[in-house]
Amino acid sequence: MNTDLLWQMDMRGGASLSGDYKLLLKQHIGKPDIPCVQEGDSVRRGARIALADGPEPDLHASVSGTVTQVTREFIVIRGEKPDRDSYEQLPSGDLKERIRAAGIVGMGGAGFPTGIKLSQDITGGTVIANAAECEPILNHNVAQIEADPAEIYRGLVYAMEAVHAARGVIAIKHKHHKAISLLKNVIDDDRVSVFPVEDLYPAGEERALIRDILGILVPPEERAITANTIVINTETLSRVTQAVELGRPVISKNLTVAGKLHGGPKALTLMDVPIGARVGDLIEEAGGIDGDYGEIIMDGPFMGHSVTPDDVITKTTGGIIVTMPFLPEKLPLGLLVCACSASETRMREIAKKMGADVAGVERCKHAVWARGGLKCQNPGVCPGQADRVLRLRKAGARALLIGNCSDCSNTVMSLAPKLHMPVHHVTDSAMRAMDLHLIRKLQKKQPSI
Repeated sequence: MNTDLLWQMDMRGGASLSGDYKLLLKQHIGKPDIPCVQEGDSVRRGARIALADGPEPDLHASVSGTVTQVTREFIVIRGEKPDRDSYEQLPSGDLKERIRAAGIVGMGGAGFPTGIKLSQDITGGTVIANAAECEPILNHNVAQIEADPAEIYRGLVYAMEAVHAARGVIAIKHKHHKAISLLKNVIDDDRVSVFPVEDLYPAGEERALIRDILGILVPPEERAITANTIVINTETLSRVTQAVELGRPVISKNLTVAGKLHGGPKALTLMDVPIGARVGDLIEEAGGIDGDYGEIIMDGPFMGHSVTPDDVITKTTGGIIVTMPFLPEKLPLGLLVCACSASETRMREIAKKMGADVAGVERCKHAVWARGGLKCQNPGVCPGQADRVLRLRKAGARALLIGNCSDCSNTVMSLAPKLHMPVHHVTDSAMRAMDLHLIRKLQKKQPSI
């Protein structure tokens, strides 16, 4: 697999893209923002174009240009090529006010408003910087650490100050030796340390990190705050630093473009892409799609969703992956749904693209309903899936489509082949596009450093 950074946008300025930028009014958990511009208005990059309807973050123009369309769902700006360091700065304010005003959200995918998260008080507690880059293929978090580890480190210190934490921990997969070394070199505070995690999915899940670092298993119905802990993505921390030190609002996103692209399988890191950029334009910038493909996934292979070239990136977009065509399956398919991966709806979509009939659906035995969705009782630790496989077999399934984490997939493979049941995983078409090992039997574990 070729994972060289074959093409990269400028770290501080943005893309070579120009044209229409469509900024969605809902890019975070909570209510959508309310437009404060009108069609025909000229806006400068960084200016507020929509205001929060409550404690949610504001929305800022990602490019300078003219507002051409305003609806209840989005604002379109016909933009100029972004100038490297030109943007309208945030108003003056203290640490928490700068963070709130910048429109920062959880940029690892959750989209929880950072201003709300860092308004909490965890005196004596721990802030965990999540650099695990949990999903396979995605590489932009680690690339950012290698490019500017100090910016992320300073963001962690600001976050610790905001919530009165006593300790900061940077969680990163042990295989990223260079990034770990660079982080250790910039840390000059005894309260901050680096914690290597295993290269398994879902090593970066919030409750998994708290369990592995602090030895506390937070119940599915509880949040990290119950362990006197806050978990925050490393790109989010870099935007905290930019807001505090430069007065820079969130106007761009780092992401990975990968998959079936011209030039062979590759995962390209794109830095500071203007929010609202079109998916199809970014794929073309990365070389374009090479021949027939299965679908375009936004975000990672496990948790991502199918999009079109006309969709746009948001504050939470982590990746754009062009997959291989789906392998057809004529046998009746059983779906095994995991709380850490694709939803039943998404799995049914994949089954349809495979041309398969769904014979039955089961959930991983650790999956429980909590806080409005499926949560895993102990993320990444499998209780065994044999009974689920047998129940799907009894329901008429003769093949399986699974969405399980690394450990649960491993247990499925201990039985399904013995029953002569072919196994497909929701990540297969993306992993094949990158010539990566499919999620099945666990490979031999690497030693920690």
